[in-house]
Amino acid sequence: MAIQSFSSGQTLTAAQMNSLQANDYNQTVSAKTTSYTLVAGDVGTHVQMTAATATTFSVPAATFAAGDSLFLSSQGAGAVTIQAASTAITVNGSSLTLAQYGGGTLRFQSASAATFFSGNGQVPPSTVEWLVIAGGGGGGTSPLTTSCGGGGAGGYRSSVSGENSGGGSSAESAMNVTQGVIYTVTVGGGGATKNSGTASSIAGTGLTTITSTGGGRGGSTEDSLAPATGGSGGGGREVTDTTGAAGTSGEGFAGGNGGGSPAGTGGGGGAGGVGGNGTNSITGGSGGSGVSSSITGSSVARGGGGGGGRTNAGSASAGGGSGASNTVAASAGSANTGGGGGGASGGAGAGASGGKGVVIIRQTKSDSKLIALTTGANTTVSATHIIYTFNDSGTIQWLVA
Repeated sequence: MAIQSFSSGQTLTAAQMNSLQANDYNQTVSAKTTSYTLVAGDVGTHVQMTAATATTFSVPAATFAAGDSLFLSSQGAGAVTIQAASTAITVNGSSLTLAQYGGGTLRFQSASAATFFSGNGQVPPSTVEWLVIAGGGGGGTSPLTTSCGGGGAGGYRSSVSGENSGGGSSAESAMNVTQGVIYTVTVGGGGATKNSGTASSIAGTGLTTITSTGGGRGGSTEDSLAPATGGSGGGGREVTDTTGAAGTSGEGFAGGNGGGSPAGTGGGGGAGGVGGNGTNSITGGSGGSGVSSSITGSSVARGGGGGGGRTNAGSASAGGGSGASNTVAASAGSANTGGGGGGASGGAGAGASGGKGVVIIRQTKSDSKLIALTTGANTTVSATHIIYTFNDSGTIQWLVA
């Protein structure tokens, strides 16, 4: 409730006392949706802006007395500027603009002077580093005597300083985060045999969504499926559709080529290199190499393509699955690496699935007073950073401790 005036000898009712006490612990809130000029009745209350676009709180002269105060906040996405309503009053403060979820106390030194004390503290780390890897593509499947290509790795994007993104690209920009915003983290699944993987992403208000593309499937004799483009492309099969599919710029490389029958098949593209070509009539191409990152504190290679299937199976690394030989089944991409699945061989008809992706976010330890509330994340602490690893989809929200 607003500040009250009482006369000498007046008896206060229980309702008045309860109302006064409630305001001491839980200020009366008045929500505004458009620019607003403060009034005397706002003293002692909480004035809250909820607009999605830019607005103002205007402070008038000759309306408030020395010692009066009120709380101002912003819940909407639009910036709120605190300003003097006329030249008859001055309004000072280190910051007179409220971002979403910002707030503070406006206190009056006189009827013509006020100071705004921001209560934001340090708004979450100005930036955090991230690694976003999509699910890997599945290897091709063959019910016949022909062999199939390996699945491409899931798209690999990174902002870790000094490291690389996929496709031979350098690291991207770190992510700006805002206090109170809930960021949604999606971890893409690996594609089943002869299916591409799905995308991984980080999304939230005020953030351009960071998305990595699912890995492309390997060329498959079953259903006559050509290799698919993706974060990294799927490997070509033998006989037809022999050319490996393209990767996505900044995320991964193309799959390797197969050859005419009888011939080896192409390995799936990797985040760090093109998938190997089928080298002769009996050898499948190796899966493309992955990329190493130390975002968790130790170096781990992820994003390898799946090996092509053939009598001599194509090998794989960095989470990719090996191709099938005539007697040994293809292996799946490793979970949470975005590795591509191995392709089938004529004697072992099923290709393997791609590996699930992963999203990893880290903030510097010097920002440890900023508390991150998460769902679905595994939180660890290194000597220099706090690391949030999402092996499955979830959310993250930073608050000031």
